Amino acid sequence: MLMPGLSSVRVPMQVRLFVAISATAGLLVHLSDQIFPYVSRRPDILAPMIISELLVGALIGIMARLYILALQFMGSAIAMLIGFSGVAGPSVEEGEPQAALASIISLSALLLLFVFDFHHEIIRALVNSYRVAPVDVLFNPQGALVDIADTISESFFVVLRLGSPFVAYSLLVNLTIGFVNKLVPQIPVYFISLPFVIGAGLIIVYFGIGPMLSLFADSFFEITVGR
Repeated sequence: MLMPGLSSVRVPMQVRLFVAISATAGLLVHLSDQIFPYVSRRPDILAPMIISELLVGALIGIMARLYILALQFMGSAIAMLIGFSGVAGPSVEEGEPQAALASIISLSALLLLFVFDFHHEIIRALVNSYRVAPVDVLFNPQGALVDIADTISESFFVVLRLGSPFVAYSLLVNLTIGFVNKLVPQIPVYFISLPFVIGAGLIIVYFGIGPMLSLFADSFFEITVGR
């Protein structure tokens, strides 16, 4: 329900619910020996366990989703840095409009992760969570906040490094345009230079999107699965 891709607003709620129920049933069969010993008919014992398991599963999904949100942020920043953010298009994950270039980057990253079976890794992380945090061990809010903070920090550092060529390009181009505008104030330099800025930026995207997505996929597995 929260993992990237399947939690997209483009996926119907019924499909997300059926996938969640199917995954739950499959995990129950696989992990029955680790779950049933702690089952109790007493509501005061069963209710905290259910809430704790829901929070643990939500934490795993949110940690994976935060990395995709960081890439969406960088995609929007890249579109703005190369002057290509004026045309808005439908977003892949969210319902709000997003720059067309950012949507392309987000969709390509999600497709790449599904090709690499990252959803299998999320299921494997759920299975391993019962070994790290058994059913009788309740959810630890402090540890969850630390994990979320670390994931946000690492994710944004990674996407900042991935988008660093575009940041450097934007600084250099805007600095040059500013000097030219000061030297020749009579000419509307901004309107004349904008097509060249967008064209050169798209050329950088053309040559750099492949390595950027490859490094993104490697970092995703290192951050979300490796930890």
